[in-house]
Amino acid sequence: MNLSKYLKVYTKFLHTSLASELEYKTNILIDLVTAILSLIGSIFLLSIFFQNSNTIGGWNFEQALIIQGIYTLLNGVANTWFNPNLTEIVKHIREGTLDFVLLKPIDSQFFISLKRISPSGFLEIMLGIGILLYCFKINQIHLNLSFLVLCLITIICSISILYSLWFFISTTTIWFVKTWNATEVLRSFLYVGRFPLNSFSFSLRIFFSIFIPIAFITTIPSEVFLGLTQLWKIFLEVIVTSVFVITSRKFWLFALKFYTSASS
Repeated sequence: MNLSKYLKVYTKFLHTSLASELEYKTNILIDLVTAILSLIGSIFLLSIFFQNSNTIGGWNFEQALIIQGIYTLLNGVANTWFNPNLTEIVKHIREGTLDFVLLKPIDSQFFISLKRISPSGFLEIMLGIGILLYCFKINQIHLNLSFLVLCLITIICSISILYSLWFFISTTTIWFVKTWNATEVLRSFLYVGRFPLNSFSFSLRIFFSIFIPIAFITTIPSEVFLGLTQLWKIFLEVIVTSVFVITSRKFWLFALKFYTSASS
C-alpha cells in the first residue's frame, strides 16, 4: 500500500467533506448544544444510579465518570466517521454505485469507510476528552509517558473494535439490504457501555464480553485510565482487536464475491 497516496486522497476527502458541511454553519451551533444537552442527560442518568449507593460494582461515581468520558469520545468518533460512511453502503448497493467504487484505483474498504466526515462529531470528541481531563483531576491520576501510551493503545483498540463491528454489520447489506435496524440494535447495546460492566449480572457480563464486547470497548480502557487493570487484559484487548479487524476485512473481501453489479 502506497501510504503517501492514501494520505493525499484522505486529505482530499477531508477538504471536500468540510467544505460541504460548513455550508450550513448554524448546524454546528445546533449540534454543539445537542451534544452538550445529551452529555448532561447521560451524566444525570448515571448519577441517579448512585443516589442510594456510594459504589456500583466496585466503582464510585468519580470512577464511573471516566467510562462516560470514553463513551462520549467513542460516540463522537462514530458520528464523525462511521455513521456518515458505513450507512452509505446500503445506498451504494441499492443504487449500483458500488460499481464505481470498485473501479477506482484505491482500496474499496478505505473509500467506503473514510470518504465523508461529519464535523459535529468532533464536538463530542472534545467533550469526551474534556471529561477525561476532569476525571484525571478528581481521581488524582498521576500522568506519565507509559500511562499515556497504554491509554492511547486501549482507546485505539476500542475504536477499531467498534469500527469492525459496524463495518461487519454494514457488509451484510450485500445479502440483506435492510441492515439499518441491525446497526441501530448495535448502537442500543453500546449505550450499556456508559456503565461499569461489574454492575451487571454474571450472565450479562459474559454476553457483553463475548458477543457484544462492551468490556473491551469501554470497561478495560476505563480500568487502564484508573490504573486498575492488569497487563494481561491489555494484551487480550490487542489480540481481540486484531481478530475483529482482520475478520471484518476478510469478510468484506468474501462478501464482494457475491456482489451483483448494476450492469450484470
